Amino acid sequence: MNLKEYNFILEKKYIAPYHFVKEHTILPIDEINSKVIIAISNDSNYEAINEMRLILNKEIETKLFLKEEIEEAIEFCYRKKTKVEINNTEILKNNSKDNFDGYDLLENEENEAIKFLNSTILDAISQKASDIHFEPFDDNLLIRFRIDGILQKRSSTLSSYSNQIITRLKVMSKLDIAETRLPQDGRIKLLINKREIDFRLSTIPTTFGERIVLRILDKKNIILGLENLSIKEKVYKLIKEMISFSEGIILVTGPTGSGKTTTLYSAISDLNSSTLNIMTIEDPVEFKLNNIAQISINPKINLTFSKGLRHILRQDPDVIMIGEIRDSETAQIAIQSSLTGHLVLSTLHTNDAPSAIVRLSDMNIESYLISSSIIGIIAQRLVRKLCSHCKKSYSPTKEELKILNMDVEILYKPKGCEHCFQTGYLGRTGIYEIMKMNPKIKKQILKNLDSEAIKETLDKDFIDLKSYGLDLAKDGITSIGEVLRICKNS
Repeated sequence: MNLKEYNFILEKKYIAPYHFVKEHTILPIDEINSKVIIAISNDSNYEAINEMRLILNKEIETKLFLKEEIEEAIEFCYRKKTKVEINNTEILKNNSKDNFDGYDLLENEENEAIKFLNSTILDAISQKASDIHFEPFDDNLLIRFRIDGILQKRSSTLSSYSNQIITRLKVMSKLDIAETRLPQDGRIKLLINKREIDFRLSTIPTTFGERIVLRILDKKNIILGLENLSIKEKVYKLIKEMISFSEGIILVTGPTGSGKTTTLYSAISDLNSSTLNIMTIEDPVEFKLNNIAQISINPKINLTFSKGLRHILRQDPDVIMIGEIRDSETAQIAIQSSLTGHLVLSTLHTNDAPSAIVRLSDMNIESYLISSSIIGIIAQRLVRKLCSHCKKSYSPTKEELKILNMDVEILYKPKGCEHCFQTGYLGRTGIYEIMKMNPKIKKQILKNLDSEAIKETLDKDFIDLKSYGLDLAKDGITSIGEVLRICKNS
């Protein structure tokens, strides 16, 4: 009989401590004629069998199963106990205690506050949240998830739990629990259903206590490669053409949380080969990529973008990815690197592609260097996708048709269902604009570094952010309201 076919005793009253069943690979699975059936991988482990007999206070009978089967059943049972299911698609190749430097989320669940914290984290992962906000107030601790870029209230708990939850998170991220007056940053590594998930943690002191935000870095939710970003064919071809250059600089612009890093990772993943030396410098390294040297900056030891970039150039790189150009010194080195035989990819904080030219000028980069080094600039945002289970079709109004500047008989709007947690949206996709350098733009940069003047030189078929987003609305992927929300400044 297959272990999965048993009626797990955990659904009844015989529950053994998680740390015990995990350590000994032993699990109560059924009860027959007043005897509890125990699944075990080694029936000569008499110590564990006798201890289980004492824990359950019942006569027991052992049945042999493969160790992997029992481990899978343990995870299934104890995960079910938390009333949250995590789709187990990414199994760690090495998940022993010796190889895993982190925490198993289901250990130490005796404390009610820790149970609440574990359940909250599991809920956030199952709902594909990008951040968890723990916000202390006078009489409660408010929990909010950021899902598809929008903060949503999920629960609250007694203020008496607040200190325990915050202390637990700080201990897990190796922060100073005694320091409550200064902001702190840390990282946590958790083992959840045999999946290794990283979290970035930030604390900040507020009137009612420390406020914590957990950024969830789940590799399962990141599928790299430009072909996996659902980019429209015309834009996809332009980006592929730009990254095929052997030297020059490509910039990706947009606000925080607009998917810039994912686009850069996808680009260098497409470039990744044994014939190229690809190196990155980031703050911090978000995801580890195979066969690519990644450096995380560390201001405490004076390892900055500019200093790290200088040393990268001594490593004979072909492609360099810079997490962000923040200052004049980094910008100067990046431009010089792109002019001396390297392909450089980086991000910049501007609203649109033409504004990136002006931003570089503000960083004291000469106009002739800008015009000769830049291959192209990508501006991007993320819009929420309409839930395919509940999106509702309707006939657009005259006002909406005027915005679209096109005759469309049917558009779609959000409704809300159990799949999208009543929001009407499920998942996000990118909207893009591409400004590829050409002689007209270069001439304008040398003549006048003004973003509006640069925009006037762009071709008539240039697709800006808003046009790209409205095309998605016409295709029923998103709504007009969502596009206008994201592109209100475009």
